[in-house]
Amino acid sequence: MPLTKPNQQLRRDLKEAAALLKWSGVDIMQVATRLSEAGLEDDAQNLMKIAVSFQEAEDKLAGYAEEVRVRQIKRDASDHG
Repeated sequence: MPLTKPNQQLRRDLKEAAALLKWSGVDIMQVATRLSEAGLEDDAQNLMKIAVSFQEAEDKLAGYAEEVRVRQIKRDASDHG
């Protein structure tokens, strides 16, 4: 049985948020690399910590999207706004 429309939207939203975090993390890592090359190691390390936290959040959101797909998490029609 396919997912309901609210669950399809929830899954899409979770995957989209995960993708945004992924690409933002990639961009942050690139900036951190440039800062490190410029000798600003403390700033680079701070940005790398942020990028790692983005990756962790991305992994969580991707996991939640998978849980929606296998119906461990669901949204009723009245849950979205």
